[in-house]
Amino acid sequence: MNIARLKSEPEIFYSLQGEGARVGCPAVFLRLAGCNLHCSWCDTRYSWLTGCELAEADVAARVLSYACGSLVITGGEPLLQAASMERLLSLLPAEMHVEVETNGTVPPTPALAARVNQWNVSPKLTHSGNEAAAALCPAVLEAFLATGKAWFKFVVRGEEDWPAIQALQLPQQNIILMPCAATRAELDAARPAVAAMCLRHHVRLGERLHVVLWDDEKGV
Repeated sequence: MNIARLKSEPEIFYSLQGEGARVGCPAVFLRLAGCNLHCSWCDTRYSWLTGCELAEADVAARVLSYACGSLVITGGEPLLQAASMERLLSLLPAEMHVEVETNGTVPPTPALAARVNQWNVSPKLTHSGNEAAAALCPAVLEAFLATGKAWFKFVVRGEEDWPAIQALQLPQQNIILMPCAATRAELDAARPAVAAMCLRHHVRLGERLHVVLWDDEKGV
């Protein structure tokens, strides 16, 4: 497995889930290296680079050392390493709750669709700097929706983003809007407008708890 490298170490750590439907829940985080998109506001650009190669058994041992029943696999784009993810999850307890953070451009394999408990799908809008044809893949989003275990998180800058979200025809109860903010100050400034958007469109406001607690610090 190619694991993102932070301070010369593979990025596997214990923290609180900062985003999505399980915000605030303790979890082990595993950040995989490599991404097929390059967002202008990405706060983990180091994960685009080649990281540390570890055998799935070594990764499983590190994950289990935290004695936590929840795992969040993030990136980068984790599904670029789907086969390695399948091997890793086969080494972990069946009762472990597994979430995967994905940009929604690579469909889940049947094995992962069955094993993963929650998909946190974050399609990228035009302000990310990615071409829409590469970043918004309706057929792939439908595949995640078909699992019955997907939430769709959108980083937004304002009301001008809503038409692109609405065009994807996703269930409103599965949509989460999050402010585009990398620091605590930016988050505080952006949150009121996004909260108003959520009220207008009857969707959920997503907090960025890790930014609230640790500002722009990495590996927490």
